[in-house]
Amino acid sequence: MPGIECEVEAPMNATQPTSSPLSEISVTAPLTQAIDRVKLVLFQPFDLGKWFIIGFCAWLAQLGEGGGGGNFNPGGGNHHGGNLNHEFEQAKDFVMSNLYWIIPVAVGVVLLCVVLGLLFTWLNSRGKFMFLHCVALNKAEVAVPWTKFSRQANSLFWFRIVLGLIAMVIILPLIAVGVVIGIATFARGDVRVAGVAGLAGVVLLFFAVALVFFLIRKFTMDFVVPIMFVRGCTCREGWGILRRLMSANVGNILLYLLFQIVIAMVTGMLVLAVMIVTCCCCCLLLLPYVSTVILLPVFVFHRAYSAHYLAQFGRGFDVFVLPAA
Repeated sequence: MPGIECEVEAPMNATQPTSSPLSEISVTAPLTQAIDRVKLVLFQPFDLGKWFIIGFCAWLAQLGEGGGGGNFNPGGGNHHGGNLNHEFEQAKDFVMSNLYWIIPVAVGVVLLCVVLGLLFTWLNSRGKFMFLHCVALNKAEVAVPWTKFSRQANSLFWFRIVLGLIAMVIILPLIAVGVVIGIATFARGDVRVAGVAGLAGVVLLFFAVALVFFLIRKFTMDFVVPIMFVRGCTCREGWGILRRLMSANVGNILLYLLFQIVIAMVTGMLVLAVMIVTCCCCCLLLLPYVSTVILLPVFVFHRAYSAHYLAQFGRGFDVFVLPAA
């Protein structure tokens, strides 16, 4: 598959990962470094044009990753099994009698979603390197990183597509099994312990699998992208380097993940406080690009924090000391 089998370039002349002693790796030291990076990139001096350019790169880096996940609601307690069966039969009769237009519309919607998903993923992969370029080098550029990191971005794109297909193959059957068990357990109005236990097992397995793919994605964006940025390697090669690094620093990586929860909670509360104090900005936050520009310090901080943390493992992982082209 294109973008995955490319050879590795090593601009840092460091093909093997190096790691600092465990005592030197800190999750708190990058906090100050990330805050200083936010000040340097966005406020020293303040340049509105620079904000909009870096904000555009950050917007591309977040494209298609916004909220919007639906909440599962099993329904109120006033629906009885008989009513559910009746509604299910009505829905089935409606679908069966209108297949002549439901099928073409469904196929069209699915194809449109696939095309948009591929487009957003491709642009998002480009945006990851463009935004990191702006943060690491303190430059407000679009064309230069778009061209310079096209090979790495394409490799990241194909990696994410393959990972997404694998996730679908594993997760969709779990969802189907869960739906079947749920209908069989609750639709008849005769709830059985075995059915509830089976559904709970499927749900737990679903969340376990989802957690694995979430961690793969997080490590890819937080660490593999900077490794690719520094070394010019492909995503698969970047993951090979990261695996060796993680195997020697399991405790540090686990502490990093736990500290990320704390950072997410604190930054979330700060953003909420700002929204409450400046309620007039709430409407602006509904606009995708404008909201990214307004919250740009938060995005720069998160990108800088993970990059500074990774830089502690050696020069071959430091995006802030790239040699001149």
